Amino acid sequence: MKLPKYVRAWVDRRDGRAYYYLRRPDHPRVRLRGLPWSPSFMAAYEAAMSGPRTAIGAGRVKPGSVAAVIAEYFDSQTFFTSKSAGTQRMRRGILERFRAAYGDRPFALLPPEWIEALLDSKPPHAARSWRATLRSLCQFAVKRRYRRDDPTANIKLRAIKGDGFHTWTDDEIAQFEAHHPVGTKPRLALALLLYTAQRRSDVVRMGRQHIKDGVLTVKQQKTGATLAIPVHSHLQAVLDATPSEHLTFLTTATGKPYGGDHFSRRFREWCDAAGLPQRCTPHGLRKAACRRLAEAGCSANEIMAISGHATMKELVRYTKAADQARLARNAMAKAVIR
Repeated sequence: MKLPKYVRAWVDRRDGRAYYYLRRPDHPRVRLRGLPWSPSFMAAYEAAMSGPRTAIGAGRVKPGSVAAVIAEYFDSQTFFTSKSAGTQRMRRGILERFRAAYGDRPFALLPPEWIEALLDSKPPHAARSWRATLRSLCQFAVKRRYRRDDPTANIKLRAIKGDGFHTWTDDEIAQFEAHHPVGTKPRLALALLLYTAQRRSDVVRMGRQHIKDGVLTVKQQKTGATLAIPVHSHLQAVLDATPSEHLTFLTTATGKPYGGDHFSRRFREWCDAAGLPQRCTPHGLRKAACRRLAEAGCSANEIMAISGHATMKELVRYTKAADQARLARNAMAKAVIR
């Protein structure tokens, strides 16, 4: 029998009786009496589902400590409603590491100089994620009166030189395709990334059920935006040549969907096998897709309709090289040669 969400069964081997419990993350365990799906059982289930959360680590930390404030932050609406699920996972990971290292320190006594030194010890992109995460935590602490000021308010980070993730060149794409033929999992992964212009987190969740009448529907994990993307003929050819009996196109050796980090590690292995440098990453194919669209003469709004970028500012970083080259060609074509 399929049980309601979060319900777990335990069978006493002595008498064969089954006991049912509601076990939600960060909540107390609740015994549910009766038979699953019966009216009395479902009434108890609904009551337990609406019960209060238990702050993570409650009762095991010192009041006012870093660990205590983080536990309360995780339990707050500020954490659960301000950002997407992907951003929540990223911030939870950062704060769990922060709590493990500094959980016993009094939160009110964390000096700005110490936090700035901590951020300086991180790589540039990681430092920005840490600053945003700690700033959100500190602003929450100010609201809850654990401290009077936000120690991250005036912290500035070094400017990042360059354009972020490397944009794959056409030669690099061709090198990958030459090593991984149509019909293989690596080629399918590349095609999904390159011909949808989506993030790794969205590509690993795509399946045949998301395609109808030649249109792929994607709900972006990061932004929550829903996109309808026509399936490119090259992508369709790869999909037709790659058998799939699962809910997602890309699966592990055991038939399970990839997690984001697991997929990145596997994709790195495929790039290594093709002799591609470390700079070639899944996100670089998203940028390459935007570059190709710009080179084809698509407007910024047309590209955003496929990539799902929320602002023009984000898109400019991906397409400025293509725009410069196209404008230069147009200018030379208009020039009067004497």
